[in-house]
Formats: sequence, structure tokens, C-alpha cells
Amino acid sequence: MQVQVDSNHIEGSAELQEWVGSTVVDELDRYTSFLTRLEIHVGDVNAQKAGAQDKRCQIEAHPKGHSSLSASHHAESLELAVAGAAKKIAHALEHLVGRLSPRVESTGRLTAPPVREDSPAEIDAMLEDEFLAKQADLEKE
Repeated sequence: MQVQVDSNHIEGSAELQEWVGSTVVDELDRYTSFLTRLEIHVGDVNAQKAGAQDKRCQIEAHPKGHSSLSASHHAESLELAVAGAAKKIAHALEHLVGRLSPRVESTGRLTAPPVREDSPAEIDAMLEDEFLAKQADLEKE
């Protein structure tokens, strides 16, 4: 799987690319065999100006044989933006993989053992015992 990290209005050092790439790959570890490429874009939306939630991370995942998925997250710090976007893309991949997995179909057969029913003779014997017990109670009164 290829991992490409781009930065906009943030100094794109090798350490930043390593950290962002490993953070996202760790979150998507379960899906690495399903993905061909990850494109991660991090940036400061307001450039040099300060502001609330001005850090942004967008992740584009390319699953094998499917169209790409994208998720982005804005936060106050780059760490939170990367973590949020990674969680969102993991959820999208989970949803896609869930739709692709085969569904269990009913065979129309019961797998549990059938409930044992009493025979008519056993039912008659239980009713007779119950009847005789009630008769004995009435005679005592």
C-alpha cells in the first residue's frame, strides 16, 4: 500500500510525513490488505492567521476494485485533525467492507432439536392424575 502525505501552509518535513503516515496506517491497520493507496492532505486553512479549528486533514483511501473514499476533519491542532480524519475513514471502510461481506441466508430448516411432545396416552394419564387429585380434595371437605 502506498502512503502519500501532502501539506499545505505547514512545513512539510520528513518527520511530519512519517508521523502522519504512521498514525493513519495504525488506525487503518485492519484494512491494509484491502487498500492500494492512501493520500493524506494536511494543512492550515487560515495559513498564517490564528483561528479556532483551522487545522485540516483530508484522507483519500483507494480500495482495490472500488471507487475511492474520502474523509476530512477540522480541529484546533494537527494531531486532533489527523486522528479525527483517520477515525472517519476507518468508519467508511468498515461500512464498505460490511456491505461486501456475504450475508447469511436462511436454509428454511430448523437447527435446534424439535421439542418433544407428550404422547396422547401420557397426556391422558396426567389429566387423570389431576382429576383424581381434585376429587380427593373435594371428598375431604
